[in-house]
Amino acid sequence: MHFVEFVKASVRLWLSGGRYYWAWMAFLLVLIASGALAYAGQLSEGLVVTSMRDQISWGFYIGNFTFLVGVAAAAVMLVVPAYVYDWEPIKEVAILGELLAISAIVMCFLFVTVDIGRPDRVHHLFPVVGSLNLPSSLLGWDVVVLNLYFFLNLGIVTYMLYATFLTGHYNKSLVIPLVLLSIPAAVSIHTVTAFLYNGLAARPFWNASILAPRFLASAFCSGPAVLLILFQILRRTNGLKIRDEALSKIAELMAYAMFINLFLLGAEMFKEYYSNTEHIVFTKVLFSSFHGKTDVHYFMWPALVCSVGAFLLFLIPATRRNVYTMNAGCLMIYFGVYVEKGMGLLIPGQTPDTLGEIFRYAPSLAELRVSAGVFSVGFLLFTLMVKAAIPISLGTVRAAAAPPGH
Repeated sequence: MHFVEFVKASVRLWLSGGRYYWAWMAFLLVLIASGALAYAGQLSEGLVVTSMRDQISWGFYIGNFTFLVGVAAAAVMLVVPAYVYDWEPIKEVAILGELLAISAIVMCFLFVTVDIGRPDRVHHLFPVVGSLNLPSSLLGWDVVVLNLYFFLNLGIVTYMLYATFLTGHYNKSLVIPLVLLSIPAAVSIHTVTAFLYNGLAARPFWNASILAPRFLASAFCSGPAVLLILFQILRRTNGLKIRDEALSKIAELMAYAMFINLFLLGAEMFKEYYSNTEHIVFTKVLFSSFHGKTDVHYFMWPALVCSVGAFLLFLIPATRRNVYTMNAGCLMIYFGVYVEKGMGLLIPGQTPDTLGEIFRYAPSLAELRVSAGVFSVGFLLFTLMVKAAIPISLGTVRAAAAPPGH
């Protein structure tokens, strides 16, 4: 009965809000409807409505999936200082990182679904009716770790909010072990994603042993960049008390992560250009117009400049504490990592293809509409969860009467 009351209270919070809230919700619903219609057309006509072909079989959908796995894993940037080092300013907002992780994983699931040409056959991945082909299948392991991380975060958040709704506090002896378990789980989801690329022997561009560390380092930049912007929006719109020192500490941690990311990228580029083997062709696709037939460099160079610029902004204490330069750095990091782990990773890895053919890829309108719809689902889910989580966490919404024994 008390859980039903908790759900009803959450629904009431979702249905309350000002004109800006409802305008935002309407905007997201329009994008979701547009994406759903585009996906219906894709189901009817097939993947031919996308720009993906045999030469480029992983495109915009998988690029977004790879980026969002990093955003989901970045919740650990709040969990470690909050629960391992018991730093109070970040502990107050750590739950928001877990909500973002839940939303990001949902978007990951959706991007994989829309990338599958025959989603009606996805049941072959389910236990009993199908097979994950463990332990040999890296895709099977990816399914396992993503679901484990999703349900772990969902369980933690649901229990914390439900217990707070009932009594004003939760059982730390139950929550802390689960939160600490989420740390290796967060690392595992992006590590296995990197191994998916590593395991494709016919793609030399991805056969780098430092790909998994690069994925993790970039994730610990892009995810917190999203959180810093969200924290400031929530502080203005929901009255959430987020200390400036928490924002500054997150920005400082991002500077360290960005240094590692740039260092590993530089090490990989040195290996490619100094050894100058036949495999350098893929790196040339990334940084130059290869025979005038590729366009990735138009995005990669600005992304690299943004990443270096953001690193410098967050490295200097004065600029990472200034709200304007901090926000500029967040946007630069987001763009830099989004390009690096999206088209900057996928297109060069598949160009030229295994037969030496060069195929110019750019996402089609259908891909853009479907992707906008998927992102809107994630934003909608995050908005609804935050709409209920903040009042419950602040104590403004409580159960009518505490259950017996509390």
